[in-house]
Amino acid sequence: MEVKIESSWKNLLKDEFEKEYFFKLTSLIKHDLNEGITIYPKGQDIFNAFNLTPFDQVKVVVLGQDPYHGPGQAHGLSFSVPEGKTFPPSLINIFKELKDDLGIEYPISGNLERWAKQGVFLLNAILTVRAGQAASHSKIGWNIFTDQVIKKISENKEGVVFLLWGNFAKSKKDLIDLSKHHVLEAAHPSPLARGAFFGCKHFSATNNILLSKGKDPINW
Repeated sequence: MEVKIESSWKNLLKDEFEKEYFFKLTSLIKHDLNEGITIYPKGQDIFNAFNLTPFDQVKVVVLGQDPYHGPGQAHGLSFSVPEGKTFPPSLINIFKELKDDLGIEYPISGNLERWAKQGVFLLNAILTVRAGQAASHSKIGWNIFTDQVIKKISENKEGVVFLLWGNFAKSKKDLIDLSKHHVLEAAHPSPLARGAFFGCKHFSATNNILLSKGKDPINW
């Protein structure tokens, strides 16, 4: 399968695209589509996080689990929704913490492309989902692929800030070289975490780390 992905990522991950698990993964998605099953996000948006944040620009990684499975919500960036879409509960809590941490007012749009273009890599561990069926593509091989993505960032970069929210994201900590990178952990922003995400102050902490490394802070 020809993968349409930004050139620096395509070069870094070219071996993954040739592996058997990836061929199986893409054939399973094609099978779903041929059966008339709706898949989110749209094909051109599956690698949106990669296309908006080239490898050499990655400064921060925000790891999500699974794309939104409601109509028109998922567009390839973890926690983000396109312009004009209602904010999902987790995103509302992210913006609430952002206001408490840095005094930034709620934005008009839940589209986080503005973060991605500043070097915030908004990666979901699973890149596709069947409409209305949460985690329906969690066992088809995407985890193998995105684990390799995390490893490549860890091995080939230095000083990246990884934001691991919730137990699933925290389970990826073993893939990261802690002697080279910074890991900030918190509860998931979902309301199911009963507010445990609040007070983590990850946005100010991230910028303090970036500034200490001589990097531009993120305009959240």
